[in-house]
Amino acid sequence: MVAALELYLDVDATRRVRTLWRALDSEGIPTLGSLHQKHRPHVSLAAARTIDPHLAAAALEGLVVGRGLTLRLDFAGQFVGRVLWLGVTMTPELMEHHRSVHERLSAGGVEVWEHYRPGLWVPHCTVSLRVPNPMMAPAIRRCLEILPLTATVTGAAIADHANDIAHPL
Repeated sequence: MVAALELYLDVDATRRVRTLWRALDSEGIPTLGSLHQKHRPHVSLAAARTIDPHLAAAALEGLVVGRGLTLRLDFAGQFVGRVLWLGVTMTPELMEHHRSVHERLSAGGVEVWEHYRPGLWVPHCTVSLRVPNPMMAPAIRRCLEILPLTATVTGAAIADHANDIAHPL
């Protein structure tokens, strides 16, 4: 199970990422769009095995989480384990917002995975969790076709799709 604090993208960026998902799915590359129909294109600010959405919301009370941030998706990347993603270029504004969110989560007793903490986080929009090895190069080429992509964050939520949690922030 995975829970995350997800930042949601504006309509145009969401449409473009969903178009990418459909193209890859049609080529036999499973994406978040076909995983279980619950995912929206997003960038996760924090993740853990579980996150109590009410505890997180209380920790973040009074902070506008993500809304209005401009994200520049400029490159494609791969994590070990066949995970494909669109990379978000780090800006001072994004770095400061991420730090602020994590300070509040930590102070509120919300534990997150270390690799999502400030200084270690690689901001990204996941495309696929399991690209077949022979398909990675064609999948990356397909991702590059939609880049660069500029997105405005329009909302945020604590999401845990395995447990049907989508708690807006």
